[in-house]
Amino acid sequence: MNILEEIAAKTRVRVAENQQKITLAQMKEQAQALNADTGFPMEQALKAEGISFICEVKKASPSKGLIAEDFPYREIAADYEEGGAAAISVLTEPYYFQGSNEYLKAVRQTVSIPILRKDFTVDEYMIYEAKVIGADAVLLICAILSDEELLHFREVADSLGLTSIVEAHDEEEVHRAIKAGARVIGVNNRDLRNFTVDIHNSVRLRAQVPKDIIFISESGIKTAQDIKELERNAVDGVLIGETLMRAKDRVQALQQLKIHLKICGLRRPEDVAYANEVQPDFAGFVFAPSKRQVTREEAAELVEQLDPRIHTVGVFVDQPVDFIAELLAAGVIEYAQLHGSEDAAYIEALRKRTALLGKTAKIIKTVKVGSTADLENISEIDCEYLLLDAWSKEGEAAGGNGRTFEWSLIKALEKPFFLAGGLTVDNVQQAVRMTSPYGIDASSCMETEDCKDLNKMKAFAQAVRVNETNN
Repeated sequence: MNILEEIAAKTRVRVAENQQKITLAQMKEQAQALNADTGFPMEQALKAEGISFICEVKKASPSKGLIAEDFPYREIAADYEEGGAAAISVLTEPYYFQGSNEYLKAVRQTVSIPILRKDFTVDEYMIYEAKVIGADAVLLICAILSDEELLHFREVADSLGLTSIVEAHDEEEVHRAIKAGARVIGVNNRDLRNFTVDIHNSVRLRAQVPKDIIFISESGIKTAQDIKELERNAVDGVLIGETLMRAKDRVQALQQLKIHLKICGLRRPEDVAYANEVQPDFAGFVFAPSKRQVTREEAAELVEQLDPRIHTVGVFVDQPVDFIAELLAAGVIEYAQLHGSEDAAYIEALRKRTALLGKTAKIIKTVKVGSTADLENISEIDCEYLLLDAWSKEGEAAGGNGRTFEWSLIKALEKPFFLAGGLTVDNVQQAVRMTSPYGIDASSCMETEDCKDLNKMKAFAQAVRVNETNN
């Protein structure tokens, strides 16, 4: 009997003991009395733009032993929410992971984001119980369940408005999960039979899962580079436990794993070569009047030389919709960053024109921030991402002026955003800590005499991406 089978057997005993206190009929009645029309919040959270983070509240594990002797589980969950987690996983298995239903109940009272009950579901009783204690999702592990159990348990969860995250470790289990009707599949990079870990397990199995099924990578994820590799292989979300549990500053550690880097103002072949070495997530090409301006032809040549894993962004200021739509349709750029006074009608026209050319317009809308009034209702803007920047002085170009704004003005935003304006090696970590952005956008701090400087690019990227958490 391997450790997974041992835990499953012990869990069956636990379920039988619990039913001596509250019968299946009673637990089912309690669960069915609760609202089942939930809209499946876990799935909605995991469908957000970019890679989503499920962060784990975990005291111990069989492979690592005691992880957190001091275990302020409410505080841990609150830190995760503050750091930008999409959801939280709470261990409730008591014997091998030192978890508890009481932890989940308390976390439910602490945070507003969805919660996964992380346990070894071996009986439908546990699904009803998960609903009663406040979970939004349950874990179904292929390795300990039959095909019939997978299907039945998924249907029970559906009837209660709970998401089933169906966990697989190999190709056969992935196909079983799909057959069971899984809408979310989690691939465990740790083989629970022997505890070996390989995050490339997720990369290998991603191709086996249809794009309309949410794909999560679980276990062994430690660095920003791990996240980058998974995101570039179309992974929708990651489940991270020990890496964050051992961090001295959980908020900062999560932000450092989440952060994306956009380097703007590439205009020379050397700039592209530097970008290929530094590997930002996004590269910006300025089409608006500026000292960094490029033509369509120049941009097309530069993009040809750019690592295709780096997303391309065109920066525009109140320019003709047709010009932008044609660049998007031709594949010169993937995103249009609108840096001027473009309004809702303009964005609608751009989306329609791009659609007529057979493409979808992905939009980053810049908002200039000088006061709280500038931030009102900005999450309602029709765009994939916002970009928050400082106001330019009269006569200056629309961006890239190296000026900051008051970061404390930024409160919780529903839409992911890039932070720009006056960011440097010295202040970027403070900016990340204060604002929890989706990404950092910078240009002038990586230049010497108006030209990109490889050493400055490397230094800034390193300041943004602290690859290892602070253990």
